Amino acid sequence: MPNSAASQPLFLYSTTVSDVGTVRANNQDSSFAGEHLIAMCDGMGGHAGGDTASSIAIRSLAHIEQDDTGGDVETISRMMETSVMAAHDAIVGKAKRERKLAGMGTTVVAVALVAGYWVIAHIGDSRAYLLRDGHLSRITCDHSYVQHLINTGRITPSEAKNHPQRNVVMRVLGDFDIDPHPDISIRKAHPADRWLLCSDGLCGVLEDSTIEETMSSLSDQGECCQRLVQMALRAGSTDNVTAVIADATLALDADAFDLPHQTPLVGGAASHNLEPIADIVNEPVATAPALREDNSPAQRAAALIQADGAHEDKPEQTTVNPSSARVVQPSTVREETGERANPDTGEIPVVQKSDGRLSADPNDPDVAQAIREEKAEQKKTTRTKKRRTKVAVIISCILAVLALGGAGYGAYLWSQTHYYVGNANGTVAIYRGVPTSLFGLELSHEVESTDISTADLPATWRDQLAQGITVGSLDEAKSHVNIIRSEMKKLEQAQQEAEAKKSQATDSSKSSTKSDSSSSSGSTDSSKPKSSTSNGSGDATNQPGIGAADDAATGDAK
Repeated sequence: MPNSAASQPLFLYSTTVSDVGTVRANNQDSSFAGEHLIAMCDGMGGHAGGDTASSIAIRSLAHIEQDDTGGDVETISRMMETSVMAAHDAIVGKAKRERKLAGMGTTVVAVALVAGYWVIAHIGDSRAYLLRDGHLSRITCDHSYVQHLINTGRITPSEAKNHPQRNVVMRVLGDFDIDPHPDISIRKAHPADRWLLCSDGLCGVLEDSTIEETMSSLSDQGECCQRLVQMALRAGSTDNVTAVIADATLALDADAFDLPHQTPLVGGAASHNLEPIADIVNEPVATAPALREDNSPAQRAAALIQADGAHEDKPEQTTVNPSSARVVQPSTVREETGERANPDTGEIPVVQKSDGRLSADPNDPDVAQAIREEKAEQKKTTRTKKRRTKVAVIISCILAVLALGGAGYGAYLWSQTHYYVGNANGTVAIYRGVPTSLFGLELSHEVESTDISTADLPATWRDQLAQGITVGSLDEAKSHVNIIRSEMKKLEQAQQEAEAKKSQATDSSKSSTKSDSSSSSGSTDSSKPKSSTSNGSGDATNQPGIGAADDAATGDAK
């Protein structure tokens, strides 16, 4: 890798155009077009976050425009990586200090011309295209989910344009738990190289072939930028659209007095506050030219969106007239011309001394006192804000409790218009209310008890009483109790009749048993006389027998 100046010095001419688009209410893109550095950042994170993140990234990179490193390519490449990481740390720090900015982030794509070489830094899905010898090449690879799907062969590039997750970025600067290190690459610079840095609002709707044709056919940088942004809006882009065009030209005489020179241009969100960038590069900077009116439907829609957004609450910012560029001098010039009555020095207040001088030296007693007073005021404001927050929380809690209490009281009043018949310690009772509870509060109470024992009722009746038999009034409840009582009497009467029948059946069975026993004994007695009679008759009958025997005996005797 060469560390010395190239034999043929190249110079960079660049311009940029950034437009809010047809849907968004504010522009969250930021761009920079200088003599040694071009950069484009696409912010994200809501109404108040994306523009802040992209502006921080541009300011972090702007110093490369003026840093003299003696043409050391390696030094510039490390410087670009360090600047991107510094932007990440600044975005995260600001998001932690201001919770409304939580979740903000930005993409970065930047190209620096150093000693005949291009140094490219990239993170996110913003792209860098290089047109060389009439052929357009995409130099960066998107750090997006759809690009991952393309690289793994799951979808085609044409399918990626309509993929539902085409806006999911896998690597980006900001308040996210992802790798913030940028991709750094170095390429040999050629005369007539033309660069395009753009946001996904442009490359997401235009085909690479369309971009190539436009960049090849329009030699004027400004016209090429205008045409690309207009074409993206006409193609239906719903995002902010930003383009940076840069051409490498060869200076015939590097020692000539009138070398190519241009004022750095700042576009998008970063153009609302040019003073810090002018101080960083230590030279005048200007706002980028606005998108020209072409009276297309896309631009008419964008004008309506911006008109509606003008009524919303926005942070205070410098208004830029689209028809004319605003040029801001560095702080040294502004102080001399009196344009810097209250210069911006970050967190250090500026104090005007008794002799009229302005001082921002922290070691100055007046400045130190101003710092202490400012910190005291900040603490007071913080305490007031915390106290108001605490009071608001307490009032909210009280209102919530009152609302719950009112709802509970209303539910109780409604419940007292109802009655039900239920079980009260084993007896049937009448309750006023409903058989339930609210926040542990029973919505019923016993109003009348009875002497009806639930144990004497059928199982189905007991189950109904356990759940509560709801009625509309006390009279209905009493009527229902009377029905239960009459039904119980019927059940008792039925049981008594059943028992009587059972007892009668038992007595008749006993009497029949006794009659059977009597008839059996009568039969036995009547058979006994017959037996005696038969014996008598037997004797009489046998008498002849017995007499014959006697006669025989007598005859023998005779």
